[in-house]
Amino acid sequence: MVKKNSKRSKKAGSKAALAHAMQSPRAVLQWAGLTRKSTLALVLLLGVVLVSGLAVVNVTHANRFAFNELQELKEEAVDLNVAWGQLLIEQSTFGVEDRIEIKAAEQLQMQVPDVSDIVMVRQ
Repeated sequence: MVKKNSKRSKKAGSKAALAHAMQSPRAVLQWAGLTRKSTLALVLLLGVVLVSGLAVVNVTHANRFAFNELQELKEEAVDLNVAWGQLLIEQSTFGVEDRIEIKAAEQLQMQVPDVSDIVMVRQ
């Protein structure tokens, strides 16, 4: 019977201790074991590890978004370079016609005929 009474007294004692602990914040810290320096240091260290882990996740997430944006910008740069090359080819094509006309006039002494000199031939 002594064992039953000791169990009941332990339960009653822990309930009483919990009720007493809820009355003051210092008692709550004492009940949780946070008044010892080693426990407090462990909790503080755990908090620091948690914050640094969340910071790593945040930086990794931001890095992935930045990398995706970089890839999109590189693709846009390639597209712009292709368009620039096409424009340069088009510009050089327009310049070729002028060069042909100038060379024909200078080297072959060709000229554009007057409208009165043009003869239309029908088939």
